[in-house]
Amino acid sequence: MTQLSDFGAQMTRIAGEMRKQSDDTEAAVRSMTKYAVDAIPGAEYASVTLVSDGVVETPVVIGDLGGEADELQRKLGEGPCIRAAVNDVTVWIDDMHVEERWPRFAAAAADIGIRSMACFFLYIDGDDFGALNLHSTRPHAFPAEARQLGELFAAHAATAFGAIQEKQQLRAALSSRDIIGQAKGMIMERYKLDATEAFALLARLSQDTNTKLVDVAAQIVVAGPENS
Repeated sequence: MTQLSDFGAQMTRIAGEMRKQSDDTEAAVRSMTKYAVDAIPGAEYASVTLVSDGVVETPVVIGDLGGEADELQRKLGEGPCIRAAVNDVTVWIDDMHVEERWPRFAAAAADIGIRSMACFFLYIDGDDFGALNLHSTRPHAFPAEARQLGELFAAHAATAFGAIQEKQQLRAALSSRDIIGQAKGMIMERYKLDATEAFALLARLSQDTNTKLVDVAAQIVVAGPENS
């Protein structure tokens, strides 16, 4: 069984590997989920549940039963994954056969072969929340130590995932700045304006057309200097 003393080094390695995949968020989340199955005792299947503006999605599934469990919760409107994501708590089910909090889900999950689950809150960004969900075909698969490891894993994974998102947002911001700069330069040359006047013209076009500034700039760059 994985020991807490070994977990920090393992998480450092995993976080580094996730950062290498920072150009592909979906790949990073998938890797994180696969690492959870490998690292946390009792886990056989896994999924990530995302909740955004009341919409529940499952972007990553490791093993068919993980996806089936999330689909059951969406259909029934109840279950531990959504509770963990929305309420910022760790939720687990020791045995589906005696679970009383979500009786319809528990019965349906037991029918497809899932006997126990552990769901860990996974903070994503802003108003978006998620849960890392582990599944097992054995009852009582996630004792206290496994749940503690799962909480540590989810916290480290959320931090690494947040760093990936920040990197992507920074790249997007730099790209937007470059596009706006190109458009300003084209307007300055075409209309003999200075930098301040060119930016004011861009802003006015954005406001008048109810279009984002970067989108206006992109249209100007694509159109070329003769049509700007």
